[in-house]
Amino acid sequence: MDAVEPIYQPMLLAGTPADADRVIEVRNPFSGALVGTVPQAEPRQIRAAFAAAARFRPKLSRRERSDILLGAARAIARDQDRLAQLITAETGLCLRDSLHETRRACDVWSFAAHALIQNDGEIYPGDIGGNPHQRRISSMRTPLAGVIAAITPFNHPLNLVSHKLAPAIATNNRVVLKPSEQTPLTALALGRILREQGLPEGMLSIVTGTPRDLGDCVFTDEDAELVTFTGSVRVGHQIAERAGYRRLVLELGGNDPFIVLSDADVDRAAHLAVQGAVRHSGQRCTAVKRALVVEELADHFAERALHHMQQLSTGDPSDPCVDLGTVISEDAAQLIARRVAGAVAAGARLLLGGEPRGAFYPPTLLDHVSPACELVAEETFGPVLPIIRCNNDIDEIIRIANATKFGLSAAVCSNRLDHVTRLIEGLAVGSVNVWEVPGYRTELTPFGGIKQSGLGHKEGILEAMRSFTQVKTYSLPWPV
Repeated sequence: MDAVEPIYQPMLLAGTPADADRVIEVRNPFSGALVGTVPQAEPRQIRAAFAAAARFRPKLSRRERSDILLGAARAIARDQDRLAQLITAETGLCLRDSLHETRRACDVWSFAAHALIQNDGEIYPGDIGGNPHQRRISSMRTPLAGVIAAITPFNHPLNLVSHKLAPAIATNNRVVLKPSEQTPLTALALGRILREQGLPEGMLSIVTGTPRDLGDCVFTDEDAELVTFTGSVRVGHQIAERAGYRRLVLELGGNDPFIVLSDADVDRAAHLAVQGAVRHSGQRCTAVKRALVVEELADHFAERALHHMQQLSTGDPSDPCVDLGTVISEDAAQLIARRVAGAVAAGARLLLGGEPRGAFYPPTLLDHVSPACELVAEETFGPVLPIIRCNNDIDEIIRIANATKFGLSAAVCSNRLDHVTRLIEGLAVGSVNVWEVPGYRTELTPFGGIKQSGLGHKEGILEAMRSFTQVKTYSLPWPV
Protein backbone atom coordinates (compact mmCIF):
# COMPACT_ATOMS: atom_id res chain seq x y z
CA MET A 1 0.00 0.00 0.00
CA ASP A 2 1.05 3.60 -0.56
CA ALA A 3 2.91 5.37 2.22
CA VAL A 4 1.07 8.04 4.18
CA GLU A 5 2.45 11.49 3.30
CA PRO A 6 3.05 13.94 6.15
CA ILE A 7 -0.01 16.13 6.61
CA TYR A 8 -1.12 19.06 8.72
CA GLN A 9 -4.66 18.82 10.07
CA PRO A 10 -6.38 21.69 11.85
CA MET A 11 -8.66 21.17 14.82
CA LEU A 12 -12.42 21.40 14.43
CA LEU A 13 -14.02 24.02 16.66
CA ALA A 14 -17.79 23.71 16.31
CA GLY A 15 -17.11 22.11 12.94
CA THR A 16 -14.86 24.93 11.73
CA PRO A 17 -11.14 24.31 11.03
CA ALA A 18 -8.94 26.05 13.59
CA ASP A 19 -5.20 26.51 14.05
CA ALA A 20 -2.96 27.48 16.98
CA ASP A 21 0.40 29.15 17.41
CA ARG A 22 2.18 25.84 18.09
CA VAL A 23 1.88 22.37 16.62
CA ILE A 24 2.33 18.80 17.84
CA GLU A 25 4.31 16.35 15.74
CA VAL A 26 2.91 12.85 15.23
CA ARG A 27 5.63 10.33 14.41
CA ASN A 28 5.51 6.73 13.25
CA PRO A 29 6.66 4.55 16.18
CA PHE A 30 8.25 2.03 13.80
CA SER A 31 10.22 4.33 11.50
CA GLY A 32 10.31 7.61 13.40
CA ALA A 33 9.07 9.34 10.25
CA LEU A 34 6.84 12.38 10.58
CA VAL A 35 3.24 11.35 9.93
CA GLY A 36 1.73 14.79 10.41
CA THR A 37 1.17 17.74 12.69
CA VAL A 38 -1.84 19.11 14.55
CA PRO A 39 -2.39 22.31 16.54
CA GLN A 40 -1.46 22.55 20.19
CA ALA A 41 -4.70 24.05 21.44
CA GLU A 42 -4.78 26.76 24.05
CA PRO A 43 -7.17 26.74 27.02
CA ARG A 44 -9.06 29.70 25.53
CA GLN A 45 -9.85 27.57 22.47
CA ILE A 46 -11.19 24.79 24.67
CA ARG A 47 -13.42 27.33 26.39
CA ALA A 48 -14.62 28.58 22.99
CA ALA A 49 -15.44 25.02 21.88
CA PHE A 50 -17.57 24.36 24.96
CA ALA A 51 -19.27 27.74 24.73
CA ALA A 52 -20.18 27.17 21.07
CA ALA A 53 -21.55 23.73 21.91
CA ALA A 54 -23.60 25.12 24.81
CA ARG A 55 -25.21 27.72 22.54
CA PHE A 56 -26.25 25.10 19.98
CA ARG A 57 -29.42 23.05 20.54
CA PRO A 58 -29.65 20.06 18.19
CA LYS A 59 -33.08 19.40 16.73
CA LEU A 60 -32.27 16.43 14.50
CA SER A 61 -35.06 13.95 14.02
CA ARG A 62 -34.37 10.25 14.56
CA ARG A 63 -34.37 9.77 10.81
CA GLU A 64 -31.83 12.56 10.31
CA ARG A 65 -29.56 11.16 13.01
CA SER A 66 -29.88 7.67 11.58
CA ASP A 67 -28.92 8.94 8.12
CA ILE A 68 -25.77 10.61 9.51
CA LEU A 69 -24.76 7.49 11.45
CA LEU A 70 -25.34 5.12 8.54
CA GLY A 71 -23.53 7.51 6.23
CA ALA A 72 -20.53 7.49 8.57
CA ALA A 73 -20.52 3.67 8.57
CA ARG A 74 -20.58 3.59 4.77
CA ALA A 75 -17.81 6.21 4.52
CA ILE A 76 -15.56 4.31 6.93
CA ALA A 77 -16.09 1.16 4.85
CA ARG A 78 -15.35 3.13 1.70
CA ASP A 79 -12.16 4.61 3.14
CA GLN A 80 -11.06 1.62 5.22
CA ASP A 81 -7.71 1.13 3.46
CA ARG A 82 -6.75 4.78 3.85
CA LEU A 83 -7.91 4.88 7.47
CA ALA A 84 -6.08 1.65 8.29
CA GLN A 85 -2.86 3.04 6.83
CA LEU A 86 -3.28 6.17 8.94
CA ILE A 87 -3.91 4.13 12.12
CA THR A 88 -0.82 2.03 11.43
CA ALA A 89 1.30 5.11 10.75
CA GLU A 90 0.19 6.80 14.00
CA THR A 91 0.27 3.79 16.31
CA GLY A 92 2.76 1.30 14.84
CA LEU A 93 0.06 -1.38 14.92
CA CYS A 94 0.21 -3.95 12.16
CA LEU A 95 -2.05 -3.29 9.20
CA ARG A 96 -4.14 -6.38 9.93
CA ASP A 97 -5.09 -4.99 13.34
CA SER A 98 -5.81 -1.57 11.85
CA LEU A 99 -8.12 -3.03 9.20
CA HIS A 100 -9.89 -4.99 11.94
CA GLU A 101 -10.42 -1.73 13.80
CA THR A 102 -12.07 -0.09 10.79
CA ARG A 103 -14.54 -2.98 10.57
CA ARG A 104 -15.36 -2.65 14.26
CA ALA A 105 -15.92 1.09 13.82
CA CYS A 106 -18.36 0.41 10.97
CA ASP A 107 -20.36 -1.71 13.40
CA VAL A 108 -20.38 1.06 16.00
CA TRP A 109 -21.94 3.58 13.64
CA SER A 110 -24.44 1.20 12.04
CA PHE A 111 -25.51 -0.33 15.37
CA ALA A 112 -26.07 3.15 16.81
CA ALA A 113 -28.21 4.06 13.80
CA HIS A 114 -30.42 1.04 14.35
CA ALA A 115 -30.55 1.43 18.13
CA LEU A 116 -31.93 4.96 18.02
CA ILE A 117 -35.07 3.96 16.12
CA GLN A 118 -36.24 1.90 19.10
CA ASN A 119 -38.58 3.53 21.62
CA ASP A 120 -36.49 4.42 24.66
CA GLY A 121 -39.31 5.28 27.06
CA GLU A 122 -41.41 3.31 29.56
CA ILE A 123 -45.12 3.37 30.49
CA TYR A 124 -46.44 2.74 34.01
CA PRO A 125 -50.05 2.38 35.22
CA GLY A 126 -51.36 4.92 37.73
CA ASP A 127 -53.97 2.74 39.41
CA ILE A 128 -51.70 0.38 41.33
CA GLY A 129 -50.87 2.28 44.51
CA GLY A 130 -52.77 2.64 47.77
CA ASN A 131 -54.47 5.72 46.30
CA PRO A 132 -55.12 4.72 42.68
CA HIS A 133 -55.50 7.42 40.07
CA GLN A 134 -56.86 7.24 36.58
CA ARG A 135 -53.60 8.36 35.08
CA ARG A 136 -50.83 6.91 33.00
CA ILE A 137 -47.21 7.67 33.81
CA SER A 138 -44.59 7.73 31.05
CA SER A 139 -40.87 8.30 30.86
CA MET A 140 -38.77 9.60 28.00
CA ARG A 141 -35.05 10.07 27.46
CA THR A 142 -33.76 13.49 26.50
CA PRO A 143 -30.30 14.82 25.63
CA LEU A 144 -28.11 16.20 28.38
CA ALA A 145 -28.60 19.85 29.24
CA GLY A 146 -24.85 20.42 29.05
CA VAL A 147 -22.00 19.28 26.83
CA ILE A 148 -20.21 15.92 26.79
CA ALA A 149 -16.44 16.10 27.30
CA ALA A 150 -14.89 13.00 25.69
CA ILE A 151 -11.24 12.00 26.15
CA THR A 152 -9.79 9.01 24.29
CA PRO A 153 -6.47 7.10 24.39
CA PHE A 154 -3.97 6.14 21.70
CA ASN A 155 -4.60 2.43 21.36
CA HIS A 156 -7.88 2.45 19.39
CA PRO A 157 -7.83 5.86 17.67
CA LEU A 158 -10.85 5.11 15.46
CA ASN A 159 -12.98 2.64 17.40
CA LEU A 160 -12.81 4.24 20.83
CA VAL A 161 -13.50 7.66 19.34
CA SER A 162 -16.47 6.12 17.54
CA HIS A 163 -17.74 4.69 20.83
CA LYS A 164 -17.88 8.23 22.23
CA LEU A 165 -19.27 10.05 19.20
CA ALA A 166 -21.83 7.65 17.74
CA PRO A 167 -23.95 7.29 20.92
CA ALA A 168 -23.72 11.04 21.49
CA ILE A 169 -24.98 11.86 18.00
CA ALA A 170 -27.65 9.16 18.27
CA THR A 171 -29.03 10.91 21.34
CA ASN A 172 -28.82 14.49 19.96
CA ASN A 173 -25.96 15.53 22.23
CA ARG A 174 -23.06 17.91 21.73
CA VAL A 175 -19.47 16.77 22.23
CA VAL A 176 -16.04 18.30 22.72
CA LEU A 177 -13.58 15.49 21.94
CA LYS A 178 -9.92 15.49 22.97
CA PRO A 179 -8.14 12.51 21.34
CA SER A 180 -4.73 11.33 22.45
CA GLU A 181 -1.95 13.67 21.37
CA GLN A 182 -0.12 10.56 20.13
CA THR A 183 -2.86 9.59 17.64
CA PRO A 184 -4.98 12.66 16.79
CA LEU A 185 -4.97 12.36 13.00
CA THR A 186 -7.42 9.45 12.83
CA ALA A 187 -9.93 11.29 15.03
CA LEU A 188 -9.70 14.36 12.80
CA ALA A 189 -10.22 12.17 9.72
CA LEU A 190 -13.40 10.84 11.33
CA GLY A 191 -14.47 14.41 12.07
CA ARG A 192 -14.17 15.25 8.39
CA ILE A 193 -16.30 12.22 7.53
CA LEU A 194 -19.02 13.43 9.89
CA ARG A 195 -18.97 16.91 8.33
CA GLU A 196 -19.33 15.22 4.95
CA GLN A 197 -22.41 13.39 6.24
CA GLY A 198 -24.08 16.65 7.26
CA LEU A 199 -23.51 16.66 11.02
CA PRO A 200 -24.46 20.14 12.27
CA GLU A 201 -21.32 22.08 13.09
CA GLY A 202 -22.34 22.89 16.65
CA MET A 203 -22.60 19.24 17.65
CA LEU A 204 -18.88 18.40 17.51
CA SER A 205 -15.53 19.97 18.28
CA ILE A 206 -12.28 18.01 18.08
CA VAL A 207 -9.48 19.72 20.00
CA THR A 208 -5.86 18.58 20.01
CA GLY A 209 -3.14 19.11 22.55
CA THR A 210 -1.05 17.61 25.30
CA PRO A 211 -2.36 17.22 28.87
CA ARG A 212 0.67 19.18 30.07
CA ASP A 213 -0.39 22.25 28.09
CA LEU A 214 -4.16 21.92 28.52
CA GLY A 215 -4.27 20.93 32.16
CA ASP A 216 -7.76 20.22 33.51
CA CYS A 217 -9.73 22.52 31.22
CA VAL A 218 -11.25 19.77 29.05
CA PHE A 219 -12.97 18.05 31.97
CA THR A 220 -13.62 21.02 34.26
CA ASP A 221 -15.23 23.44 31.81
CA GLU A 222 -18.35 25.12 33.17
CA ASP A 223 -20.46 23.76 30.29
CA ALA A 224 -19.27 20.15 30.59
CA GLU A 225 -22.06 18.10 32.17
CA LEU A 226 -20.62 14.62 31.60
CA VAL A 227 -17.02 13.45 31.21
CA THR A 228 -16.47 10.17 29.39
CA PHE A 229 -12.88 8.96 29.57
CA THR A 230 -11.12 5.82 28.41
CA GLY A 231 -7.51 5.42 29.52
CA SER A 232 -5.22 4.75 32.43
CA VAL A 233 -6.18 4.32 36.06
CA ARG A 234 -3.84 7.16 37.04
CA VAL A 235 -5.49 9.71 34.74
CA GLY A 236 -8.95 8.37 35.56
CA HIS A 237 -8.30 9.04 39.24
CA GLN A 238 -7.12 12.57 38.44
CA ILE A 239 -10.32 13.26 36.52
CA ALA A 240 -12.48 11.82 39.30
CA GLU A 241 -10.70 13.99 41.90
CA ARG A 242 -10.80 17.22 39.91
CA ALA A 243 -13.94 17.10 37.76
CA GLY A 244 -16.26 18.26 40.54
CA TYR A 245 -20.04 17.88 40.38
CA ARG A 246 -20.29 16.14 37.01
CA ARG A 247 -21.40 12.80 35.69
CA LEU A 248 -18.45 10.51 35.02
CA VAL A 249 -18.11 7.49 32.76
CA LEU A 250 -14.61 6.08 33.29
CA GLU A 251 -13.35 3.00 31.43
CA LEU A 252 -9.89 2.35 32.82
CA GLY A 253 -7.29 -0.41 32.76
CA GLY A 254 -7.47 -4.18 32.98
CA ASN A 255 -5.38 -7.11 34.13
CA ASP A 256 -7.34 -9.88 32.49
CA PRO A 257 -6.78 -13.52 33.51
CA PHE A 258 -6.94 -16.38 31.02
CA ILE A 259 -7.86 -19.46 33.07
CA VAL A 260 -7.05 -22.97 31.81
CA LEU A 261 -8.56 -25.86 33.78
CA SER A 262 -7.58 -29.53 33.76
CA ASP A 263 -10.16 -30.67 31.18
CA ALA A 264 -9.14 -28.06 28.58
CA ASP A 265 -7.92 -28.78 25.05
CA VAL A 266 -4.41 -27.47 25.64
CA ASP A 267 -3.49 -26.54 22.07
CA ARG A 268 -6.76 -24.69 21.53
CA ALA A 269 -6.31 -22.84 24.81
CA ALA A 270 -2.68 -21.95 24.04
CA HIS A 271 -3.58 -20.58 20.61
CA LEU A 272 -6.34 -18.42 22.10
CA ALA A 273 -4.04 -17.17 24.85
CA VAL A 274 -1.32 -16.13 22.41
CA GLN A 275 -3.81 -14.33 20.18
CA GLY A 276 -5.34 -12.61 23.19
CA ALA A 277 -1.93 -11.50 24.43
CA VAL A 278 -0.32 -10.22 21.22
CA ARG A 279 -3.12 -8.94 18.97
CA HIS A 280 -3.05 -5.16 18.79
CA SER A 281 0.51 -5.42 20.17
CA GLY A 282 -1.05 -6.35 23.51
CA GLN A 283 -2.17 -2.74 23.91
CA ARG A 284 -5.77 -3.38 24.89
CA CYS A 285 -7.31 -3.12 28.32
CA THR A 286 -8.89 -6.53 27.59
CA ALA A 287 -5.73 -8.25 26.36
CA VAL A 288 -4.66 -11.47 28.09
CA LYS A 289 -2.36 -10.15 30.83
CA ARG A 290 -1.76 -13.45 32.68
CA ALA A 291 -2.50 -17.11 32.00
CA LEU A 292 -3.59 -19.03 35.10
CA VAL A 293 -2.91 -22.67 34.19
CA VAL A 294 -3.38 -25.71 36.40
CA GLU A 295 -0.06 -27.36 37.21
CA GLU A 296 -0.82 -30.67 35.47
CA LEU A 297 -1.25 -28.92 32.10
CA ALA A 298 1.31 -26.15 32.51
CA ASP A 299 4.28 -27.83 30.79
CA HIS A 300 2.19 -28.78 27.77
CA PHE A 301 0.51 -25.35 27.67
CA ALA A 302 3.88 -23.57 27.75
CA GLU A 303 5.19 -25.75 24.92
CA ARG A 304 2.14 -25.10 22.71
CA ALA A 305 2.09 -21.39 23.52
CA LEU A 306 5.75 -21.19 22.53
CA HIS A 307 4.97 -22.95 19.26
CA HIS A 308 2.12 -20.56 18.39
CA MET A 309 4.12 -17.50 19.40
CA GLN A 310 7.06 -18.54 17.22
CA GLN A 311 4.76 -18.61 14.18
CA LEU A 312 4.10 -14.88 14.42
CA SER A 313 5.72 -12.65 11.82
CA THR A 314 7.17 -9.30 12.86
CA GLY A 315 8.57 -6.38 10.92
CA ASP A 316 7.28 -3.30 9.15
CA PRO A 317 3.70 -2.93 10.43
CA SER A 318 2.56 -1.51 7.08
CA ASP A 319 3.34 -4.89 5.48
CA PRO A 320 0.00 -6.75 5.25
CA CYS A 321 1.76 -10.04 6.04
CA VAL A 322 3.09 -8.88 9.41
CA ASP A 323 1.29 -10.12 12.55
CA LEU A 324 2.83 -7.82 15.14
CA GLY A 325 3.85 -4.19 14.91
CA THR A 326 5.29 -1.90 17.58
CA VAL A 327 4.00 -0.56 20.83
CA ILE A 328 3.25 3.15 20.95
CA SER A 329 6.74 4.39 21.87
CA GLU A 330 10.25 3.42 22.88
CA ASP A 331 9.46 4.48 26.45
CA ALA A 332 6.54 2.04 26.51
CA ALA A 333 8.79 -0.76 25.24
CA GLN A 334 11.37 0.00 27.93
CA LEU A 335 8.72 -0.16 30.66
CA ILE A 336 7.65 -3.62 29.46
CA ALA A 337 11.27 -4.75 29.35
CA ARG A 338 11.85 -3.56 32.91
CA ARG A 339 8.83 -5.47 34.18
CA VAL A 340 9.82 -8.64 32.31
CA ALA A 341 13.31 -8.42 33.78
CA GLY A 342 11.79 -7.99 37.23
CA ALA A 343 9.69 -11.12 36.78
CA VAL A 344 12.76 -13.11 35.71
CA ALA A 345 14.68 -11.82 38.72
CA ALA A 346 11.81 -13.07 40.89
CA GLY A 347 12.10 -16.60 39.48
CA ALA A 348 10.20 -16.61 36.17
CA ARG A 349 11.62 -18.43 33.15
CA LEU A 350 11.88 -16.43 29.94
CA LEU A 351 10.95 -18.77 27.09
CA LEU A 352 10.85 -16.25 24.22
CA GLY A 353 11.40 -12.57 23.55
CA GLY A 354 12.29 -9.94 26.07
CA GLU A 355 14.63 -7.68 24.05
CA PRO A 356 13.10 -4.45 22.70
CA ARG A 357 14.39 -2.54 19.68
CA GLY A 358 13.19 1.03 19.74
CA ALA A 359 9.40 0.92 19.95
CA PHE A 360 9.30 -2.72 18.86
CA TYR A 361 8.75 -5.19 21.67
CA PRO A 362 8.86 -8.82 20.53
CA PRO A 363 6.24 -11.45 21.40
CA THR A 364 7.34 -12.63 24.83
CA LEU A 365 6.49 -15.76 26.82
CA LEU A 366 7.33 -16.42 30.48
CA ASP A 367 6.60 -19.42 32.71
CA HIS A 368 6.64 -19.88 36.50
CA VAL A 369 5.65 -16.23 37.00
CA SER A 370 4.97 -15.08 40.56
CA PRO A 371 1.50 -13.56 40.99
CA ALA A 372 3.09 -10.84 43.13
CA CYS A 373 5.56 -9.45 40.56
CA GLU A 374 4.91 -6.10 38.92
CA LEU A 375 4.53 -7.67 35.47
CA VAL A 376 1.21 -9.25 36.44
CA ALA A 377 0.19 -7.16 39.45
CA GLU A 378 -0.01 -4.04 37.26
CA GLU A 379 -1.42 -3.61 33.76
CA THR A 380 1.41 -4.38 31.34
CA PHE A 381 0.50 -2.93 27.95
CA GLY A 382 2.40 -5.10 25.49
CA PRO A 383 2.65 -8.48 23.68
CA VAL A 384 3.61 -10.51 26.76
CA LEU A 385 2.09 -13.80 27.97
CA PRO A 386 3.05 -14.64 31.58
CA ILE A 387 2.09 -18.13 32.81
CA ILE A 388 1.12 -18.46 36.46
CA ARG A 389 0.90 -22.07 37.63
CA CYS A 390 -2.03 -22.90 39.91
CA ASN A 391 -3.34 -25.78 41.97
CA ASN A 392 -6.36 -27.58 40.55
CA ASP A 393 -8.66 -25.83 42.99
CA ILE A 394 -11.38 -23.48 41.75
CA ASP A 395 -11.46 -21.39 44.92
CA GLU A 396 -7.69 -20.89 44.77
CA ILE A 397 -7.84 -19.92 41.10
CA ILE A 398 -10.58 -17.40 41.86
CA ARG A 399 -8.50 -15.97 44.70
CA ILE A 400 -5.44 -15.51 42.44
CA ALA A 401 -7.51 -14.07 39.59
CA ASN A 402 -9.20 -11.54 41.90
CA ALA A 403 -6.01 -10.53 43.74
CA THR A 404 -5.40 -7.39 41.71
CA LYS A 405 -6.90 -3.91 41.82
CA PHE A 406 -8.45 -4.44 38.38
CA GLY A 407 -11.75 -6.08 37.43
CA LEU A 408 -12.43 -5.75 33.72
CA SER A 409 -12.79 -9.13 31.99
CA ALA A 410 -11.63 -12.74 32.05
CA ALA A 411 -11.53 -15.89 29.93
CA VAL A 412 -12.11 -19.51 30.94
CA CYS A 413 -11.07 -22.66 29.06
CA SER A 414 -13.11 -25.57 30.39
CA ASN A 415 -16.03 -27.74 29.31
CA ARG A 416 -17.24 -28.47 32.83
CA LEU A 417 -20.39 -26.48 33.47
CA ASP A 418 -20.03 -26.71 37.26
CA HIS A 419 -16.55 -25.16 37.13
CA VAL A 420 -17.52 -22.58 34.52
CA THR A 421 -20.53 -21.38 36.51
CA ARG A 422 -18.47 -21.10 39.72
CA LEU A 423 -15.93 -18.97 37.88
CA ILE A 424 -18.57 -16.76 36.25
CA GLU A 425 -20.08 -16.12 39.66
CA GLY A 426 -16.80 -15.81 41.56
CA LEU A 427 -14.61 -13.70 39.28
CA ALA A 428 -14.73 -10.01 40.22
CA VAL A 429 -14.88 -8.68 36.66
CA GLY A 430 -17.34 -7.03 34.32
CA SER A 431 -17.43 -9.86 31.78
CA VAL A 432 -16.37 -13.50 31.42
CA ASN A 433 -15.90 -15.35 28.13
CA VAL A 434 -15.75 -19.13 27.92
CA TRP A 435 -13.50 -20.50 25.18
CA GLU A 436 -12.78 -17.01 23.89
CA VAL A 437 -10.33 -14.22 24.63
CA PRO A 438 -11.27 -11.89 27.52
CA GLY A 439 -12.05 -9.00 25.19
CA TYR A 440 -14.63 -10.75 23.04
CA ARG A 441 -17.81 -8.71 22.58
CA THR A 442 -19.84 -6.99 19.92
CA GLU A 443 -20.03 -3.22 19.74
CA LEU A 444 -23.63 -3.43 20.99
CA THR A 445 -23.10 -5.40 24.21
CA PRO A 446 -22.43 -3.81 27.62
CA PHE A 447 -18.75 -3.45 28.40
CA GLY A 448 -16.94 -2.14 31.44
CA GLY A 449 -15.28 -3.12 34.67
CA ILE A 450 -15.37 -2.79 38.43
CA LYS A 451 -12.78 -1.96 41.11
CA GLN A 452 -9.99 0.12 39.50
CA SER A 453 -11.17 -0.77 35.99
CA GLY A 454 -14.01 1.72 36.12
CA LEU A 455 -16.95 3.13 38.04
CA GLY A 456 -19.33 0.39 36.95
CA HIS A 457 -20.88 2.40 34.12
CA LYS A 458 -20.85 0.38 30.92
CA GLU A 459 -19.80 1.23 27.41
CA GLY A 460 -21.26 -0.43 24.33
CA ILE A 461 -23.78 1.40 22.17
CA LEU A 462 -26.95 0.86 24.19
CA GLU A 463 -25.35 1.51 27.58
CA ALA A 464 -23.58 4.63 26.32
CA MET A 465 -26.82 5.98 24.87
CA ARG A 466 -28.44 5.54 28.29
CA SER A 467 -25.50 7.25 30.01
CA PHE A 468 -25.67 10.17 27.58
CA THR A 469 -29.33 10.93 28.30
CA GLN A 470 -31.49 11.95 31.22
CA VAL A 471 -34.90 10.52 32.08
CA LYS A 472 -37.92 12.79 32.17
CA THR A 473 -41.16 11.45 33.67
CA TYR A 474 -44.64 12.83 32.96
CA SER A 475 -48.21 11.73 33.57
CA LEU A 476 -51.53 12.25 31.82
CA PRO A 477 -55.19 11.64 32.74
CA TRP A 478 -55.98 8.14 31.50
CA PRO A 479 -59.32 6.41 32.05
CA VAL A 480 -58.82 2.88 33.31
